[in-house]
Amino acid sequence: MAQIGSDTDLLRRIAEALERLAPAALPAASLDAADAFIWNAEGVLEPVPEVSRVDISLLRGVDRVRDILIDNTVRFARGLPANNALLWGARGMGKSSLVKAAHAAINAPLPPKSPDRLILIEIHREDIESLPRLMGLLRGQPRRALIFCDDLSFDHDDASYKSLKAVLEGGIEGRPRNVLFYATSNRRHLMPRDMMENERSTAINPSEAVEEKVSLSDRFGLWLGFHNCSQADYLDMVDGYAAHYGLKIGGKELHAEAIEWSATRGNRSGRTAWQFIQDIAGRLGQTLG
Repeated sequence: MAQIGSDTDLLRRIAEALERLAPAALPAASLDAADAFIWNAEGVLEPVPEVSRVDISLLRGVDRVRDILIDNTVRFARGLPANNALLWGARGMGKSSLVKAAHAAINAPLPPKSPDRLILIEIHREDIESLPRLMGLLRGQPRRALIFCDDLSFDHDDASYKSLKAVLEGGIEGRPRNVLFYATSNRRHLMPRDMMENERSTAINPSEAVEEKVSLSDRFGLWLGFHNCSQADYLDMVDGYAAHYGLKIGGKELHAEAIEWSATRGNRSGRTAWQFIQDIAGRLGQTLG
């Protein structure tokens, strides 16, 4: 009897030790707290009371991709088939701004507490391996969610892209019907060119090695390209911001200053236009409400 008791006590202590080593259960996702969340490294959805974004009417020079993304998002919000989207291309041309503005535009006509309002969930690049856990929390939830990863790319020896591939379309469960994935990247194939060429030169079967890398971007049904803007588009962006915020400056002076601003940076983009507007508003003593 003493032996049985000691064995039982040993098994109990082993079980308690294993419980302490096991990761804590993830808290249930409460999707009623807000319309936007950040998925943090601990696996918790943190509500974002106010999203930093610009009105969709202020995004100029991206009309075609704007309309495509809005249409895709509207279909998803209505429960119709829609595609994961990769917004790729030139820096500062409004890729992430468009995602956030599209989310706001879809929700704008809906009452604040409507269950039909879309949720926007941002996941950081370094947390992409936890994406399957996030998908698991969202699966079966009544509300629809856009998962958004800004500046998504993969470097040498980074195998986390395989988890993303499986989550987007693969696996026996597949992507939950109430979830869509939007990502932005400066790279069309999410991999640096030298990485792909290195795979081609060192692999036993070069075409298969490159295909493995390229197939990740193929999981996105929509590829929306953003390209460097012309001077006319750049000035149109500046004019749009100036009119929206009521900046008290003449058109010729505004354009001359805007052109000089872009020349000193060697770049014309939506980001450059916004940075100029912040500078000129400050010099004029006006706030950007």
